Amino acid sequence: MKTKLITALFLVLFVVVLSVSGVSQPPPPPSEHGDNQNQPAPIGSGLMLLMAMGAAYGGKKIYDARKRLSD
Repeated sequence: MKTKLITALFLVLFVVVLSVSGVSQPPPPPSEHGDNQNQPAPIGSGLMLLMAMGAAYGGKKIYDARKRLSD
């Protein structure tokens, strides 16, 4: 019983180690023109879109709450 448990644990550990190493990202490409600085990822207009949608949703909630209080 103990031998089967150790064997199963070793097998699971082996599979996990192989799967983690197989999913890793490749190294970044070499930088051009001697620029070795890490540049931040651009956020773009997606953040502005989410903020605008959140503001519109909050405004609608406030409008509905005030309308409900006045009735």
